[in-house]
Amino acid sequence: MKFDTVVLGGGIVGVSVAIHLQKRGLAVALVDRKAPGNESSSGNSGLIQRDAVPYAFPRDFGTLVRYACNRSLDVHYHVSAMPKLLPFLYRYWHYSRADRYSVIARSYSTLIEHCVNEHRALIEASGAQALLRTGGWMKVFRSAVKQDADLLKAKRYNADYGIAFEALDAAQLRRAEPSLGHALIGALRYTEADSISDPHALVTAYANYFEQLGGRVFIGDASTLEPQWSVNTEAGRIDARSAVIALGAWADIVSKRLGYRLPLAVKRGYHMHYAAKDGARLNQPVVDTEIGYLITPMARGIRLTTGVELAAADSPATPVQLDAIEPIARDAFPLGARLDKQPWLGMRPSTPDMLPIIGPAKRHKDLWFAFGHAHHGLTLGPVTGRLLAEMMVGTDTIADPFPFRVDRF
Repeated sequence: MKFDTVVLGGGIVGVSVAIHLQKRGLAVALVDRKAPGNESSSGNSGLIQRDAVPYAFPRDFGTLVRYACNRSLDVHYHVSAMPKLLPFLYRYWHYSRADRYSVIARSYSTLIEHCVNEHRALIEASGAQALLRTGGWMKVFRSAVKQDADLLKAKRYNADYGIAFEALDAAQLRRAEPSLGHALIGALRYTEADSISDPHALVTAYANYFEQLGGRVFIGDASTLEPQWSVNTEAGRIDARSAVIALGAWADIVSKRLGYRLPLAVKRGYHMHYAAKDGARLNQPVVDTEIGYLITPMARGIRLTTGVELAAADSPATPVQLDAIEPIARDAFPLGARLDKQPWLGMRPSTPDMLPIIGPAKRHKDLWFAFGHAHHGLTLGPVTGRLLAEMMVGTDTIADPFPFRVDRF
């Protein structure tokens, strides 16, 4: 079986890359160990976050002490993982200094500004309109101090990056979300974001659209990739003129075999679905920013997602954050019974400078990378797919790819 390109990875990024290459006249094979959308792309918050900025490493002493004590609800770490993670965390801290972060955030914004439009185009083409929820999301507050600080930050982001928002007092918050608890005193509502009621169904719809365009989906083992370029699948060996590694948290398994030592780490996270009690309704994603969790209406129920767990990617699940946050979330919104047998665990593939890796590999001809999107893989999938496809076929690009080059490390 011969193709122009083989794309390794069936998450939102890989599927989006495959679509954009197929649309540009290439014969594309999409390969993953599972059907598309069954790993990290299925378990996120469902936000297409037009207002997204990179999550910086904290640099103030008080926050660092709080995290070091490992009692924070928004960040939890495995002590056994720290020796391996410390070099990454040091570089993450280094890039988070205000002057460096400003440059990084400016580069990030060149992708973020297109995220909603690129998703909407694929949603329209794939017939997935029923999954789309417009109107933004809310960040809610429990204290005036935190609310005032975040309002100043929102005004700065509006000036720097054109991120639209509106501030809500307690009464306005009640009208927007009547079922939320009265401990919440106000909110910032980011109005230009979209959200998805079923991220897995969205990736599935995009994958079906890819096949309608003439692309082929295969179940296979990405770790068998060999230059120039072949990979084993259940249907037999695939040969291609070029290859794209879009494997998210598993990208370094393949890239290391090919001699690339990239500073990648995984931020783990959990979710659980709940019924809503007593006719309660949630209209949009809501982040309880002072505690560190998100609740959002999904097709399966109310999804509660946790913050960050720093651990080895293959270590057993330890959903201590979910267990600690659940009672607080129940006070904020009337959650009913758990709907899942066990918490879902996912991986956020991260780089220390908070930017994804998008572009050509430097040691191999016709090898391309598209991974490292951290918290915003769903948000950035389609614009990444378009950018990489434009680079591969040699046309003008939707954004400057230079900040995302692999050889910046």
